[in-house]
Amino acid sequence: MGLLGVEVNGQLPRQGSPRKLLRQRWTFTESHPAEAVALAKSARLPQVLAELLVARGVTQPSEAFAFLNPEIAHLNDPFLMLGMDAAVARLEQAIAAREPVLLYGDYDVDGTTAVVLLKTAIEMLGGIARFHVPHRLLEGYGLQSSVLEAAYAEGARLVITVDTGMRAFAEAETARRLGLDLIITDHHLLATGDNVPPALAILNPNQPACAYPEKFLCGAAIAMKLAQAILEHRDQARAREKTLPSFLKMAAIATIADAVPLKGENRVIAALGLRELRRPAGTGLRALFAAAALDPAAKPISAFDVAFRLAPRINAAGRMDVASEIVELFTTRDAARAAELAAKLERLNRERRETEATALTAIDAMLCDDSESGAELAADRLLLIDGDGWHRGVIGILASRVVERTAKPTIVVSIEDGIAHGSGRSVDGFQLLNAIESCADLFTRFGGHAFAVGFALPAASLPELKRRLRLYAEEHLAAREPEQLLCIHAELPLDRITPVLAGWLRKLEPFGHGNPEPVFVARRARLLSPPRVMKERHLRLELAQDSVQPRPLPGTSGALRAIGWDQAARAAALGLTQGSLIDLAYRIRENQHPEYGGLEAEIAGIELA
Repeated sequence: MGLLGVEVNGQLPRQGSPRKLLRQRWTFTESHPAEAVALAKSARLPQVLAELLVARGVTQPSEAFAFLNPEIAHLNDPFLMLGMDAAVARLEQAIAAREPVLLYGDYDVDGTTAVVLLKTAIEMLGGIARFHVPHRLLEGYGLQSSVLEAAYAEGARLVITVDTGMRAFAEAETARRLGLDLIITDHHLLATGDNVPPALAILNPNQPACAYPEKFLCGAAIAMKLAQAILEHRDQARAREKTLPSFLKMAAIATIADAVPLKGENRVIAALGLRELRRPAGTGLRALFAAAALDPAAKPISAFDVAFRLAPRINAAGRMDVASEIVELFTTRDAARAAELAAKLERLNRERRETEATALTAIDAMLCDDSESGAELAADRLLLIDGDGWHRGVIGILASRVVERTAKPTIVVSIEDGIAHGSGRSVDGFQLLNAIESCADLFTRFGGHAFAVGFALPAASLPELKRRLRLYAEEHLAAREPEQLLCIHAELPLDRITPVLAGWLRKLEPFGHGNPEPVFVARRARLLSPPRVMKERHLRLELAQDSVQPRPLPGTSGALRAIGWDQAARAAALGLTQGSLIDLAYRIRENQHPEYGGLEAEIAGIELA
């Protein structure tokens, strides 16, 4: 048995409600010792760092240097993307003629920051950019024909979508009928088959025949590539030296928040964008930092800060109110207005947390083993949980919380006025989009990808959806029991942890999907004192390698403090006492506390040795 702790963007949230004990299974990254030894020697790297790089497909010294030292020259040529030439030509025409361009976005971090990026680029070049971000509850996701008709009536002749559009076949036909040129920039997977909506240009690396090397850009990054293309088309040197570094801030926030794989070009965007966020020049960005109590002058902004402090506040606008105000926040130069908008985001984020907590209490009651619903849900391999009037802005978060607790793919549904609105999250190895596509005839709309989906359907069809998904899950998940999979990346005895090694490991950042924070295992670590429980849930251990392990490195004692968030129940289940020998799965942490700071281990898993 082990504790489930959700990993988001490569790191563990440090707070949350108590988790139900689940079986934990350790898996180990395939090792390539000969290649790792050769890379360590040729690139002059610590052996464990070379092992981690080889596991990421980095085997040559030049590749290792580029991975550990990303720079703007590593960005791909945007004109490698299918449709880019046509998109730039049409946008240049609109800017030259002072045609108003409508940017049509989405209401999340990815969509709103994408609007900001393109709006800024167009206006920098003298163009006119208007935008529309749909209201989550009143309009829903995706392109709307009514908005296109209104834009045409107001004089727009070019519409550019960002982070949406790949399934907008009917709306694309509306644009063509009206005489609107449509450019779709999106990263979502295509509908079944290789069909794409009729448009002047489509920028999506996932479309057929697109040779662009990075297939997993988020929506804002694709918008940035269009901005990069038109800016470099005017003045490549100025774009690379002056403009693109600033644009990388917004693209990095979206890249991290959207949990795309942080490797290849995404790694370059995230790493350089985080570096630029140390110098937040924009009025709105500074106001948002202040609202989130972040001071980049005191401590560099990390991927964790973006994922758990900035992104939730940005998303709160679209979840609870009007996401268009995010665009205003990031484009205003009025410090007072920026502070007002940032304060509103802070208030909306508090409301979001309260709304989420209320619904989660109801869901926890449904999952309780003693309840009738709990027994039924315990037998299901894919969970579909519905409630009347749950706020649609938080049902995706609720689905994630249930996945944390149960390790099962989960769909949470809110029923309002006879319509069932659903949002789902999945687990490794189960394609949730495929599951709902098997029920496509039931939905009025649906979409998503392997790990996250959304849909709407008549509430009367909900029992049939449950029946079909139950059958689908029984067929595709029959051989799997809910469990937490913990991937171990390398073996590292506790007495081999040094400040120098920690410094090398920091060069692997930013961590996230596709570039996970390393989890190490120390075999036969001995408890130097009884386990200490903190706040009834958390665990503190004092550990050292057993004497059979190699002697500590010079300047180290071999003793280490280990902190386990939500691990107290685990320690009790194992019966840990002073002197116990354990195999410890852990991440290396640097505690900045002035009194008891220093290197420590964050516990990811414990087994008796």
